[in-house]
Amino acid sequence: MNMRIIPGALSGRIDDIISSKSQAHRLLICALRADAPTRIRCNSTSRDVQATQRCISALGARVTQGAGTLDVEPASGTCAPGALLDCGESGSTLRFMLPVAGALGCDCAFTGQGLLAQRPLSPLYEQLAAQGMTLSPQGAFPLTARGRLRPGRFEIAGNVSSQFITGLLLALPGLPEESEIHVIGRLESEPYVNITLDALSAFDVRVEHTDAGYRVPGGQRFRSPGEVTVEGDWSSAAFWLTAGALGGAGVECAPLRADSAQGDRAIADMLAAMGADVTRGADGVHVRPGALHGVDVDMRDTPDLVPIAAVAAGFARGDTRIAGVERLRLKESDRVVSVLALLKALGVEAHEQGGVMTIRGRGGFTGGTVDAFGDHRIAMAAAIAGSVADGEVTILGAQASDKSYPGFFDIFAALGGRAEEE
Repeated sequence: MNMRIIPGALSGRIDDIISSKSQAHRLLICALRADAPTRIRCNSTSRDVQATQRCISALGARVTQGAGTLDVEPASGTCAPGALLDCGESGSTLRFMLPVAGALGCDCAFTGQGLLAQRPLSPLYEQLAAQGMTLSPQGAFPLTARGRLRPGRFEIAGNVSSQFITGLLLALPGLPEESEIHVIGRLESEPYVNITLDALSAFDVRVEHTDAGYRVPGGQRFRSPGEVTVEGDWSSAAFWLTAGALGGAGVECAPLRADSAQGDRAIADMLAAMGADVTRGADGVHVRPGALHGVDVDMRDTPDLVPIAAVAAGFARGDTRIAGVERLRLKESDRVVSVLALLKALGVEAHEQGGVMTIRGRGGFTGGTVDAFGDHRIAMAAAIAGSVADGEVTILGAQASDKSYPGFFDIFAALGGRAEEE
């Protein structure tokens, strides 16, 4: 689906920002392993979250979706042999569920779509194989997994993917003995691990920080809290808050927790540093336009913000330097390439060198045609840029937004945006 964006700044309030995809993944997996049913209050789902629902169902959980709820009856015991876990295009689902399947001793196979098979699993793959799992060669589906994961010491580089650490944290507590996760080098995207620790804590699972990483006591039970609520999603709100900084009367989003473990809450600080008028309320954030200027930011811990941060930088005046973009090459698209292509298509000069993306803000955008590269965040960032462009913007493959935000273009229209399907 191609979408034509007709310029017109966005304004208004979103009273029910969609639930955090990151938190929903983790709570669903904890509920799979729990000692009793769990009701997860979640006002929205996405293709990625639905992939995790499918996978925990394949391992024996029963998931019932209601109006704003996901009721999870945990797996009753051993997994049915030959279970097929369809991860869709969700890297989170695959990386989380692979070690969990090993902890449960499941004989199963993983499959997926798009570029998921090509997204890296090393060094998690090698660590799982060294600790009792038998895996088919990575890089192709189906990926078969057999054997029970053993407790022990796991070594993971901190600059590849925090999702590997999250997968281990979700798997190791139920093993009979203590395990350690040794993080080699600086842990990037640490806020995502903190979301995992919050989810585990909600199910009464203990994890200890060490100088080298994490110690996970063995023999733990996941104790259901009975009911738990998924927070509003700062990653999704970032698109609307940035739209509020670019024009119109501003945009307000709620509910958003100021004390959230979600690292992407940093978007509010970034927009304020650039000159936007940012007001934090009791349950949300209101951003109004200001005279935006370039800034220097490090996004090693918040890589998902880079596409929409790049849009804010292109609209600002002066240079913005975004450090820590190396791992963007391992996302749904090579986001170094796709972000630079988005900016170039809309008249903004930008380049990347040595892991730093430099954007020469010109105070606005031209019209043009943007390829979403099959990447949800590129499609949504392009729509926000198009709302304040000098001419119409066509987004090729705009349906990619459905991966994380199925109602994105409905909200876009509710805030006064004009988008026409071609």
